Amino acid sequence: MTDADVLVVGAGPVGLMLAAELRLGGVRPLVLERRPQLRDTPRANGLGGQILELLRYRGVLDRIEAASAGVVHPAPRYPFGDVHVDFSSLPEPPLRGLTLPQPELERLLDERARELGADIRHNEEITGVRQQADIVTADVRGPDGTYQVTARYLVGCDGGRSQVRESAGFAFPGTTYPEVNRLGQVTLPDSVTRLDNGDIEVPGLGTVRAGAFTRTDRGLFGCGWLTEDVLLISTTEDELTEVDDDAPMTLDELGASIRRVLGAEFPLGEPRRLSRYQFQARQAERYRDGRILLAGDAAHQFPATGVGLNAGMLDAVNLAWKLAAEIHGWAPAGLVDTYHDERHYAGARTMLHTQAQVALRRGQDAAAEALRKVFLELLVDDQPLRRIGALIAGGDIRYPMPYADEHPLTGVFAPNLAIRTDKGPTTVAELLHSARPVLVDLADRTDLREAAEDWAHRVDIVTARTDGERPADALLIRPDAHVAWVAPTDDPAGATASTLREALTHWFGTP
Repeated sequence: MTDADVLVVGAGPVGLMLAAELRLGGVRPLVLERRPQLRDTPRANGLGGQILELLRYRGVLDRIEAASAGVVHPAPRYPFGDVHVDFSSLPEPPLRGLTLPQPELERLLDERARELGADIRHNEEITGVRQQADIVTADVRGPDGTYQVTARYLVGCDGGRSQVRESAGFAFPGTTYPEVNRLGQVTLPDSVTRLDNGDIEVPGLGTVRAGAFTRTDRGLFGCGWLTEDVLLISTTEDELTEVDDDAPMTLDELGASIRRVLGAEFPLGEPRRLSRYQFQARQAERYRDGRILLAGDAAHQFPATGVGLNAGMLDAVNLAWKLAAEIHGWAPAGLVDTYHDERHYAGARTMLHTQAQVALRRGQDAAAEALRKVFLELLVDDQPLRRIGALIAGGDIRYPMPYADEHPLTGVFAPNLAIRTDKGPTTVAELLHSARPVLVDLADRTDLREAAEDWAHRVDIVTARTDGERPADALLIRPDAHVAWVAPTDDPAGATASTLREALTHWFGTP
């Protein structure tokens, strides 16, 4: 017997999310983390994009909102390269965010994974991995010496410098940009004046615009108010030496960077959070090699802020139910391979817009300035504004499905319909709390319910109705909340029962 069904390497947000999802799928994860304790150095400042909706569908978003003392809110403006995309003209912005320091997020995800029964161990470092036909073995160095752990599968969630990726020989092509980015959340001393419009009057420097970027020939400076008293400051400079993202940053280091970029002193008060990172554009050529898989920063690194957590945690949700199906013995052939197919595609979409941000950010000549102006002109119109917002959020992902004549909802994230069942009002999100697939019959289709009955031990079958116009007769929704099959409203009753059985077999195995 193996020590675990799945060995998860890394207890950051991606590894912890994966552990919780695996427990929902009824398998035994063991999480090993080289750090001796939960992270206390801030990195990401919050969550944004499609992962927030997924957390809602798991029923944990309220818990995260309570910890942040806030709620998920539309992002009226979002930094894109060195410009800001303004969503304030849209009644329903496609991008939402939540301010929450990464250490607090990790604490909440750790709590939830442990509550679900995950085994999480700190101060345990993976030094090598190897696989055989039916198991993976990891060499581990812990406080009491070295030992080995075996599992059915191993997932590297151990960051950009992944030991799993290196030890298993995954190619990780791409580019490391010379940009070093420093972020600080700070108060300001009395010598600095906040003007009525939010701009900042700095002695010896003049007026600095808040919510905007200042470009000089030495780098990029940006700032914006997080609260009435706390300012978020960022600098971007080209540096020839590689930096250690995990090494703590000081207030003096941030101040020195601001002086280099602006050529003047910018007085700083008390630091709330400080961090630094270097941009890379890298994506593993494959996310799976036999029984070893990659997720999060171990699989991809993007040259822009605010997207890595979103992409990585969605990797975990996509992978977990597929591994659980394989371990329980009912996965159809090739199910685990769809993890690479779907999430590599999603990673490439994220890489597309983040490398576009590089072009906007790094260009210094008149042509680059013209590109920035044209880009902003295009976003005056609602349709391209919604499109770019969905691209940033990851809400535009539509996984390819093996069916002809696909319905517009097939492959996309399931809409959170308000519905009524015989148990009372509910939502599609609430149906996904347990991470089980669900067939939602919105048209009282006996033929569809009977067709799905053989899968009732794997798929929840729910008869419901909507108060408004229904988008389809029925939706088959995977555990990761993506729609696997749709019965259109205009389909004859007998035309979809057989295709439903095909879809159930394709995703959830032979009954």
